[in-house]
Amino acid sequence: MKQMAISEFKAKCLAVVDEVQKTKRGIVITRFGKPVAEVVPHSEQRPQHWMGSMKDRIQILGDILSPATNPSDWEVLRD
Repeated sequence: MKQMAISEFKAKCLAVVDEVQKTKRGIVITRFGKPVAEVVPHSEQRPQHWMGSMKDRIQILGDILSPATNPSDWEVLRD
């Protein structure tokens, strides 16, 4: 992936965005030679819905509705 200093990116921001859109290749923005950001082309790929994504991948063992300890052990419930 092509790299560009942040100062150069600041001066050519719109041209860089146009280039990324046209070439479909990202550019790494660096500060003092270290990567700080990436400009990447937009993807039309739809994100997966997280609801139901773990269906049939876990198994519940034991009772998950009852309290984990005896309610009489809870100090806040004592009179």
